[in-house]
Amino acid sequence: MALYIKAAEILEKAEKKQGALKTLVYDSKFANIKQLFALVCETHKFSSILQEIIESTKLLKHTKIRVQLAKVLVYDLLMGQGIKCGGSWKAMMMKHRSRLQAELARIKIKQKVSRNEDLLPARVQRVAGEQLPRYVRVNTLKTTVEDAVDYLKRDGFSYLGQASRLDDLTLKKKEFVKDLHLPQLLVFAPKTDFHNHFLYKAGHIILQDKASCLPAFLLNPTPGSHVIDACAAPGNKTSHLAAIMENKGKLFAFDLDAKRLATMSTLLLRAGVTCHKLAHQDFLTIDPDSPQYKDVENILLDPSCSGSGMVCLKDHASNEEEEDQTRLASLASFQLRCLNHGLRFPRLKRLVYSTCSIHRQENEEVITACLHQNPNFRVVHALAHWPERGLEPLSQCLRASTSKTRTHGFFVALLEKHSMSRDMKLGTAVQMSHQDVAPQSLTVCGKRPPASEDSEAPETEEQQTAAEGQTDSTSGKKKRKRKKKKAAATVK
Repeated sequence: MALYIKAAEILEKAEKKQGALKTLVYDSKFANIKQLFALVCETHKFSSILQEIIESTKLLKHTKIRVQLAKVLVYDLLMGQGIKCGGSWKAMMMKHRSRLQAELARIKIKQKVSRNEDLLPARVQRVAGEQLPRYVRVNTLKTTVEDAVDYLKRDGFSYLGQASRLDDLTLKKKEFVKDLHLPQLLVFAPKTDFHNHFLYKAGHIILQDKASCLPAFLLNPTPGSHVIDACAAPGNKTSHLAAIMENKGKLFAFDLDAKRLATMSTLLLRAGVTCHKLAHQDFLTIDPDSPQYKDVENILLDPSCSGSGMVCLKDHASNEEEEDQTRLASLASFQLRCLNHGLRFPRLKRLVYSTCSIHRQENEEVITACLHQNPNFRVVHALAHWPERGLEPLSQCLRASTSKTRTHGFFVALLEKHSMSRDMKLGTAVQMSHQDVAPQSLTVCGKRPPASEDSEAPETEEQQTAAEGQTDSTSGKKKRKRKKKKAAATVK
């Protein structure tokens, strides 16, 4: 019974995007993690079919149980290994078994398939067959990449060196390489399990997908700077930021979910993060003009999204395009508000916007709308050698996918205050003009452009020198004339 209650709880949290399935499962501290994870993943994969069966048989009306609990029970009854508990729940499900089996058979006949797996949409079947590498980020707050590699080699892993192309990430069991794009990332064969490994338990390594490492890597805040992680939980990106900052400076992290924030606090403690300040608060309610944020120059914004890029969090619940579009429009509106709010911080220089979505509405369209509303910011061209770019015309942005980057689906945009770079260019141009062009233009035009007191001083000195030179020259001529007159008088 505890298995089904916990599985239903995790599915409900995943649906609300409160964490990845695997993270939620391992954070649950359930006695049989593998059993729980298998049930959760399989139920989630067949979610739309289970939903159809439950609705057609009116199971919720007859049993008075919650939909996620109904899904895990129906899955195990019809597609799994049978109900694993006794008592009233098993009796209740056995009472409805015939109707549930009949509905599953009807769906198979309608779709002309014989296997349960063939009921899945083509994209889900494709995802189910994809095997992503296991990515491990070395936590440089506690160790170095070299030390981690040495430890793993002594632990029986075979190190193949630095990857130079995407094909190098196709690895066999116990093989690993350094990633070709991110220097603190190690890559292992799919399903390599580190949850009981010393390096993981000691916080020396973080289990984090490569695409999820991009936002902090691109923001790249300097040690001692002030940074905001706007939607921080579960905390992997926060710990990555802290490592880049070398635990120096201030890292403000916000999240609305108190439980996720508590889990995040534990994760950051294990990772050795000390420069953070957690707040159970909505980022949209933060006052950008508050004195405590006056020195914030970098913001990482990873807002709630559809999760459509996550291999384990594909959204199959809605089959109606209109419903999907309505949901995406609502998410995009929220994301744009977060982005506009982030750009209001007075000393902000750089902001990274990221989602684990594959939809244009949540990605390029949000950035485009933001740029129209904030003309003093521009998109920076990131990672020139990254294999997948943003959709045109925003090719400066990064996209990630299972096929092209061997990661979960992801989107990242790096925004920079345009006035800063423009002023630097103008400053260089002004200096060039003073050196090469200004004297001629001043002579031709006969007018001097407005200048500061500092720029006026040397000009005044030059004018004084020239005037003094003219005075000296005039007085010299008068003296020569007087001498000539005296000499003429003498001759006479």
